Amino acid sequence: MPGYHAFVQRSSRYRVVLAALLLAWSGLASPAGADPSNGVTVPAGFRIDVVANVAGARELATLPDGDLIVGTKGSDVYVVPNAEAETPGTPSVFAALSDDLAAGLAFSRKQKEIYIATEHGVYATAYVSERRVASQVRRIADVRTGPVAPNSDGDVHTTTSVVVSDMDDKLYVAVGSSCNACVEADSTRASIFEMRLPNGPLVKRATRIRNAIALAIEPESGRLWAGDAGQDDLPFGHPYEFLDDVSAHSGVADYGWPQCEENRKPYTTGANCGSTVAPLVELPAYSTIIDAVFYPLHPTGKYAFPSEYRGSLFASAHGSWHRAPAGGYAAAPQVVSIPMRDGRPAIPVDWQNPSAQWRTFVGAFQKRGVQRIGRPTGLAVGTQGSLFIADDSAGVIYRVRPVR
Repeated sequence: MPGYHAFVQRSSRYRVVLAALLLAWSGLASPAGADPSNGVTVPAGFRIDVVANVAGARELATLPDGDLIVGTKGSDVYVVPNAEAETPGTPSVFAALSDDLAAGLAFSRKQKEIYIATEHGVYATAYVSERRVASQVRRIADVRTGPVAPNSDGDVHTTTSVVVSDMDDKLYVAVGSSCNACVEADSTRASIFEMRLPNGPLVKRATRIRNAIALAIEPESGRLWAGDAGQDDLPFGHPYEFLDDVSAHSGVADYGWPQCEENRKPYTTGANCGSTVAPLVELPAYSTIIDAVFYPLHPTGKYAFPSEYRGSLFASAHGSWHRAPAGGYAAAPQVVSIPMRDGRPAIPVDWQNPSAQWRTFVGAFQKRGVQRIGRPTGLAVGTQGSLFIADDSAGVIYRVRPVR
């Protein structure tokens, strides 16, 4: 399985084609307006609908005019017009990039720009209300500028994630590692950077973080949170995967990978983990956290979530390829909610129980441990309060809102 996993990661175009073929064979993807839930579940009092079909859908960004931008595993970025409408518009190509894996997306209300991250670069394009084709896309940063690690095991991560804090005019950029466990030769990998908008250089903000695909801004404070997908080949059930407040750490936050994980626990003989970060939120190993978003503390839209979810941190767990000793996948794909209080998880970390701090919000992507009907990726809160969820396996966009 590890060899297959590494092979698939090397070609994003292959992954999109393979996913489409599998879905065509299995009939798992329902067209928009068909089976509303596509088989997945939400808590009582909510409904979930498939509102768009976008192959290989990854990160999401909502725009002030109500449109939803969708990054993908390919080189195209899509727009879903009027995503909060009862019947949203048909998705169409918003931007076609010259680089593959246009998966990362962010929007700055202050700069009035949309940011797109690919395997090797970060791009910007002006936002204009109801303009559904990008113009004058310009490259503002380069990533993965150096070689793959000389001792790489072939598990090369190729997506780049972005998020914007309008509170302090910063764009954050996360770049995955070139291996499962190695010492990087390229200083842009296994790192999170910040860029002062509109044109500041990339400055490293976090290091030795294997694959921080999930980035989120806490809207009340502008603080950056990141979620990490942990390394393979450690004792079964480890390392736990995490979300953490990167902004809480001065200088360059050191997350210790691959020598140190969890509560500064060494996984390499002689490792010094005393100054590495012990994260604030833990999920079980193999969760593969792909995205995260804070639900507004004071939402105003007609589909605003109930008070118990306001201010919560939502995270999408993609579920990895690992198998449990008893059979079946070791971790189920799901979207989880993490209650927050004053910028911190309402339930503190329990280093003996990585399931203590969160609860399943959207589940049943995995049936009987062996069949997956989808794998959630991007998350975004809509202009009217709905939660949008991308699914790169089923090739759909879900919309979750309270039942009225």
